[in-house]
Formats: sequence, C-alpha cells, structure tokens
Amino acid sequence: MKLYKILSAIVAAVASVGFLASAQAVPITGMLNIAGQANFNTNSLLTASSATFINPHVEGPNTGSFAGLVFPTPVVMASYTFDPSTMTNGLWSVGGFTFNLLSSTVEQRTAEFLSVSGTGIITGPAGFDPTPGIWAFTSQNAGGQPGMSFSFSANSHAGAVPDGGMTLALLGAGLMGLAAFRAKFGKV
Repeated sequence: MKLYKILSAIVAAVASVGFLASAQAVPITGMLNIAGQANFNTNSLLTASSATFINPHVEGPNTGSFAGLVFPTPVVMASYTFDPSTMTNGLWSVGGFTFNLLSSTVEQRTAEFLSVSGTGIITGPAGFDPTPGIWAFTSQNAGGQPGMSFSFSANSHAGAVPDGGMTLALLGAGLMGLAAFRAKFGKV
C-alpha cells in the first residue's frame, strides 16, 4: 500500500509540473515583413558588406504573434554587417518584439541584387518565450544609386519550439519510480 501512495504522489507531481510548464511556454509564431531603404558601404551590391536603414517600417501581411503590427508602424533597426556574418543584438525592434541576429549567409549577389538569409532569436513582450527564428533580407538597386529599397521577413522556426520542461519532468518521474522499485524489492 505504501508503494501505491508513493507512485500516486509521483503521478500527481508530474501532472502538475507538466501543466505549469506548458502553461508558461508561449512561443512566438508567424511572419513579420519589414521594408524601407538601405544605404550600403559601397555603390555596388556585389561588393557591399554592411547596411544602415532609412525609414524602416512594417509592411504586410503579418501573421501569428505579429498580426497586430500593421503598415506603416516604424521599426528600429541597427546597422548590419552581413559579410562577414556578424552577430547583432537588436537587429530590429517593433511592438515589443526584438530580433537578435545569430548568423547570416549571403545567398546570392550581383551589382544590382543582394539576398541574405540566416538565423536568430525573437524575443517578445511579457508572456512570450524567446523563440528561434529564420529570416531573409533582400535589396535591389538599379544602376548603383544610393537609397536602395530593401525587404526583410522573419518567421518563427516551428521545428525548434522548446518542450516547456516536460522531458525533464518525465525523466525525474522515471528516476523516482526506479528508486521506489529498488526500495520495495531491493531487500533480499
């Protein structure tokens, strides 16, 4: 009867830990689109390695956690070095969301076109967990003129959502069950 009480207590503890962990895990979901103008450190996108942004603003359509952000909400963007890849905290911030850039890769470039993609962490207002994100940045320039247009989109990475601690709770319950089994049947 004592083993039954121990196992009942373990099941109740695991259930409550799992409920609390899942109630707290709210990943950021959806897609955010940003546009504006960019000034690069050279007139040719073929040799450019960094950009500063002019009049960055929310475009659309935006989905998921970003659905309430509408055109033309201003966006704060940091200067960005993409070649070589440079981590940039606060690459963009809008509506309580911030994107911290971890890495980038130049996917394609010509004198008039640049495409960069990469990964980062999206943080949000209270109630959201930091969520891995993927992003794409493109710019086009006809004739090497300054003030090139750019577009930037960020998506939460659906495959990288944390489990909220349930794996650890199940591991702990298994170890406690083994200890109870050993205590009950370990004495010969």
